[in-house]
Amino acid sequence: MEELKQCRLQQRNISATVDKLMLCLPVLEMYSKLRDQMKTKRHYPALKTLEHLEHTYLPQVSHYRFCKVMVDNIPKLREEIKDVSMSDLKDFLESIRKHSDKIGETAMKQAQQQRNLDNIILQQPRIGSKRKPKKDAYTIFDTEIGSTSPKSEQDSGILDVEDEEDDEEVPGAQDLVDFSPVYRCLHIYSVLGARETFENYYRKQRRKQARLVLQPPSNMHETLDGYRKYFNQIVGFFVVEDHILHTTQGLVNRAYIDELWEMALSKTIAALRTHSSYCSDPNLVLDLKNLIVLFADTLQVYGFPVNQLFDMLLEIRDQYSETLLKKWSGIFRNILDSDNYSPIPVTSEEIYKKVVGQFPFQDTELEKQPFPKKFPFSEFVPKVYNQIKEFIYACLKFSEDLHLSSTEVDDMIRKSTNLLLTRTLSSSLQNVIKRKNIGLTELVQIIINTTHLEKSCKYLEEFITNITNVLPEIVHTTKLYGTTTFKDARHAAEEEIYTNLNQKIDQFLQLADYDWMTGDLGNKASDYLVDLIAFLRSTFAVFTHLPGKVAQTACMSACKHLATSLMQLLLEAEVRQLTLGALQQFNLDVRECERPIAFCTE
Repeated sequence: MEELKQCRLQQRNISATVDKLMLCLPVLEMYSKLRDQMKTKRHYPALKTLEHLEHTYLPQVSHYRFCKVMVDNIPKLREEIKDVSMSDLKDFLESIRKHSDKIGETAMKQAQQQRNLDNIILQQPRIGSKRKPKKDAYTIFDTEIGSTSPKSEQDSGILDVEDEEDDEEVPGAQDLVDFSPVYRCLHIYSVLGARETFENYYRKQRRKQARLVLQPPSNMHETLDGYRKYFNQIVGFFVVEDHILHTTQGLVNRAYIDELWEMALSKTIAALRTHSSYCSDPNLVLDLKNLIVLFADTLQVYGFPVNQLFDMLLEIRDQYSETLLKKWSGIFRNILDSDNYSPIPVTSEEIYKKVVGQFPFQDTELEKQPFPKKFPFSEFVPKVYNQIKEFIYACLKFSEDLHLSSTEVDDMIRKSTNLLLTRTLSSSLQNVIKRKNIGLTELVQIIINTTHLEKSCKYLEEFITNITNVLPEIVHTTKLYGTTTFKDARHAAEEEIYTNLNQKIDQFLQLADYDWMTGDLGNKASDYLVDLIAFLRSTFAVFTHLPGKVAQTACMSACKHLATSLMQLLLEAEVRQLTLGALQQFNLDVRECERPIAFCTE
């Protein structure tokens, strides 16, 4: 009986021990699972495990000493999870700060592809091509918060994406970013009752990053890549914030995003105004405009207002026009300096058609003449005409994608072209006309050239109308001032001809040297007068190429000036002869009386 009693006691003890162990083993297993999750940095599942351990398992065995140790250790574990998740968030923030330009570059590539696709659809409205469905801007990875995979590079915020070929699909900007560190940290802080602390920390850090992103490099204006990197970083920043806005509940709100965007917009516009003012290359300004348009279109897809950017582009348009005028000033100067100011010779039908194709010229009599023959104008006429058209094309390029009406584009082109004609081209022509070494032949050719360019102004008007599709009969349009420009240049050339011709006549008359006291005059003209007549004959022959009224005025002016000069010369001769005769009557030395003679002559 004693042995039986002892055996049953042992059996009861063993059974009680097994029962107690069955209660303790799940606690120990759960605690072991918790440590494994902590070790593999699966913090949110660890927090869930900790909650189960604290509220479900430990109360059943709370009287054991090891359970009291676990209970005392729970706050430390919570704080450890909180600190580690915050560390992951910091790594994420640092990573997206470094990779904002890559995120922005991808977003802008997407916007460019979408715009190209839209243009193709607009150009081919009848083709039944199915438009590729646009990827949801807020569709990202399917990641379970309680994933069992260890932390990898993806948890830092950026996924490895190899460079895509141009003809392959560009991945969505959101596909480059793994937001799980943000979600995990947000959930952990929410569960721990510290969500507000987390929100304030996140917003504060992102504001600091925004200020760094919006600070342009000092040499940004030197290359287009500088502007591109600057825009990529800004787009990348706001793509991330927009995604956070739409995938979390209250971590950021619309007021916070709008505040950041207003700050970014003002700083970006100020930076662009400053750095674009350094651009002297119109091609760089045009590329910058296209980049700004793409930048604005990309952000507009995400719902950000970009009207101020397009308003600023209108300011850059004026600067672009100024850089174009400077460039074309050099072009016109080179054309005018390299011209030979001689009619263009034509030796074949092919050359004739080439010149006519470059400049609108029609002359039935010239067409009937056999080869070789000559156009009345020199080479600078078709060159200048084509450069004016190139300038108009350059102005049109800037107006693309600015969301302007056809009337506004037409008005912009006409105003810029008027500046080209009245300021740039006019100045270049005036400089050529006022050159010291310019001859009468060159001046005559300039008059002929400007006459033909004046006639071509109506074709320039038609050219602008054709490319803008704005009919002057329907909408009031600005008229080109080319006619006035070429008239002013022609009048300046005419005045220069009159001046140069009169100076030449004066130079010939200054060569006159007479023996005022001789008695034998003979019938032979003076040498200087023979040379003067020969010069006038050759000059008047050149005037035959001028319009009749201009040639007549030039000849009359020359003859009038010659007559006046000869009368002055005869008057001086008569005064001089009378004075010398009077001096000789008083037996005075003529050499001592030169100053009195000059005085009497005056």
